[in-house]
Amino acid sequence: MRFSKHLPFFRDVLLFSLSAFGGPQGQLGMMIKSFVEKKPYISLKDLVNINAFCQLMPGATITQTVSLVGYRQGGVWVAIITLLIWTTPAVLLMSALSFVLSSNNLSILQHLRFVQPMALGFLAFASIKTYAMIDTKQKWFIVFVSALVTYALFKTPWVFPIVLLCGGLMGSIGKPAASLQRAVTSRLRLFPILLFAILFLLAGFLSEAARKDSWKNRTPFNVFENMYRFGSIVFGGADVLIPVMYNQYVVRPETERIKRTNKDVISIDRNAFLSASGVVRAIPGPAFSISAFIGGMAMSDRGWGHQMLGCFLAATGIFLPTFLLVIFFYPFWENIQQYGRVQNTMAGVNAAVVGIMTASIIYLFKDTVTSFVDKPILDTILFFAVFCSTFFLLYYTRISAPLIALGCLLLGFL
Repeated sequence: MRFSKHLPFFRDVLLFSLSAFGGPQGQLGMMIKSFVEKKPYISLKDLVNINAFCQLMPGATITQTVSLVGYRQGGVWVAIITLLIWTTPAVLLMSALSFVLSSNNLSILQHLRFVQPMALGFLAFASIKTYAMIDTKQKWFIVFVSALVTYALFKTPWVFPIVLLCGGLMGSIGKPAASLQRAVTSRLRLFPILLFAILFLLAGFLSEAARKDSWKNRTPFNVFENMYRFGSIVFGGADVLIPVMYNQYVVRPETERIKRTNKDVISIDRNAFLSASGVVRAIPGPAFSISAFIGGMAMSDRGWGHQMLGCFLAATGIFLPTFLLVIFFYPFWENIQQYGRVQNTMAGVNAAVVGIMTASIIYLFKDTVTSFVDKPILDTILFFAVFCSTFFLLYYTRISAPLIALGCLLLGFL
């Protein structure tokens, strides 16, 4: 790998990681602006295709999408560097939060109130752009049904993979497209899936042994195993991960059974956890970086060295399995797409993605309008002004996504 060849791409990933506010909904729109329009590293069709594939996988969807964009640029090593660049800023911020958490230190949240309308602007931009791929009545039908089901079951964790699978099934109905003349020959790699399985079994074994035998330094093993398990099995992104973590670290330790049989279980203060879950949605980067906060808090009673170790182990534990899974399965995904029936299926999946995005913006707007009922009219005007400005700047100008994010941040502080 010629490292210097990819420096412009790494620089753009870094800019993206420092300005990607608004969670996965807004971040996909920023990816379209940064990696499709401003610098054409990938086509819109391929980006949506990759995002659809990642939504079918457990773990952090946008992190996987960004990593696969890097993978397409230069293979596994470029993907690894891309993953590190993308996750590091958010992980450092959430690690720092575990050191300095207090009510006074969270006052910055009031200055981030324009992040949400900005994220909705990016989501609207992404939705409009992806509608260009909807060119048949069948695809429009899939968009409509997907949007309807997603809106009705928006808070159900399994709605996204189920809608995507159903969209693929509906897309596969009918005459198959012509198979590609040149077969994709992406090489399948066994090492990622073997490493994934070995770490999964080893982490579980050591964590259970540490619990049963009451090891003095059991917490690092428990932290890594917990996060590795979450990264391996959680579908639906941070909206599912955060409630799962809340139950694991706030609710479960307070139950009578755990108090009686497992006194050394990892426990996080409720107010601290809720504060962190608010902060992680207000900073750029992946929301899965809340894992670094959990790891730091879990080991905060042993000194700053152990606390830093906790942050590192937790972040590594949650991002590593999701990366290994997509690196193993993506070449297989590429290889099978040469067939006409699979192309039809992917067209249906991509139409379902458009439906999900449409439902997301409608649902989030509904929640926003409801929240403004008791607020001053000026807040409502400013919210919609930022939303409209973000959308029109993205759609009608070549202003980069990081500059728009910076402008919204400055507006919040002003």
